[in-house]
Amino acid sequence: MTAWTNWARTATAIPHRTVSPRDPEEAAAAISAAAREGRTVRPLGSGHSFTPVGAPQDAVALDLSRWTGIVRADPGTGLVTVRSGTPLHQLNAELDALGLAMANLGDIDRQTVAGAISTGTHGTGARLGGLATQVEELELLLADGSTRTCSPRQEPELFDAARVGLGALGVITTVTLRCVPAFALAADEHPEPLDGVLERFDDLVRDNDHVEFYWFPHGSNTLVKRNNRLPDDRPPRPLHPVRHFLEYEVLENRVFGALCRVGRGVPALVRPLNRLCGSTWSSRSYSDRSHRVFTTPRSVRFVESEYAVPREALHDVLTELRAAVGRLEHPVMFPVEVRVAAADEIWLSTAYRRPTAYVAIHQFAGMPYRHWFRTFEDIATAAGGRPHWGKVHGLDADELRGRYPRFEDFRRVRSAVDPHGTFRNPYLDRVLGPP
Repeated sequence: MTAWTNWARTATAIPHRTVSPRDPEEAAAAISAAAREGRTVRPLGSGHSFTPVGAPQDAVALDLSRWTGIVRADPGTGLVTVRSGTPLHQLNAELDALGLAMANLGDIDRQTVAGAISTGTHGTGARLGGLATQVEELELLLADGSTRTCSPRQEPELFDAARVGLGALGVITTVTLRCVPAFALAADEHPEPLDGVLERFDDLVRDNDHVEFYWFPHGSNTLVKRNNRLPDDRPPRPLHPVRHFLEYEVLENRVFGALCRVGRGVPALVRPLNRLCGSTWSSRSYSDRSHRVFTTPRSVRFVESEYAVPREALHDVLTELRAAVGRLEHPVMFPVEVRVAAADEIWLSTAYRRPTAYVAIHQFAGMPYRHWFRTFEDIATAAGGRPHWGKVHGLDADELRGRYPRFEDFRRVRSAVDPHGTFRNPYLDRVLGPP
């Protein structure tokens, strides 16, 4: 049996068997057969989570790569129903052809629709929530092979649980999204000192539709990225294709990847290389279709941890993180990323009922990262942080219970729809407890 591995190569598993359903009936039959055998089931997306949330160890793996595309779309209402295995980059292209778009996106578009919403994927914007807040209805296959539809009006508790459900409740077959008319974004990116960015971060967040920044932890410079809606009467002015290729493909992927490999081979060079990367950021301004601005191609592999902290705690968290960098056992090659999101009402959303700042740390694949991640986790958890469900963290159900007011409600719904733990795996047992 072929082993399953996630994108970052931080998790592997050998499934009992893999099934590639072409429709919900085939998927339901595979789930029912697994339940009769006493086996677990895990749906497979793109494997872009850094945790083993999707790992199908000795399970029946449902490969959803044949279950893609838009089922129906209503440009008048913006409601679009899409099959769960659809990668976001495919969805973005199909929506654009219909004159529609997602209101907000993260910076990576390789995830499947179901995987992205189930793990709490988000972009940035103080007035906007994560991808799951754009969901209007879900259709799930349950452990007994039955189909259940949920929305704010139909089975609202199941809906509140399933929008960020970690694949623990059933297999999502279709997602109905509330989309918006297609729009363009004006992007402005330029370097600024970290101290200045922190001093006026609230102003940046207030004055821009989407704002984020990157900071190389051994330096003091940041790259601040502002994305704002372009008025409908202004045509977008994309980067010239040659410049786009040079800056994104050559510099941000090939050259940066080469520097990372040098740092991995000669750790003493990491700190000066890190400072060099931060000091060579350049400014650029352009505008383009929204999904082309939101997302960025990433071919350099890395490991990531991310915590959602209360917006008001961001300055203290970064101040402590900055002070801790000099005490690390191993230097860090990759930058820190900071984003924001509005509060929402989704039970296991990292932004549940609080305006949120996201701090994401990274390390180049193959370089030591555990001390860096543990140091960050200590700082973030002390500030009341909630870990991203698809990124590396060390918390378990007992620790997470106190961070989510509806944690036990989620467990109650899970027990009702999957009483025998058909969709469990070791990661879910750790973060949710047994069904």
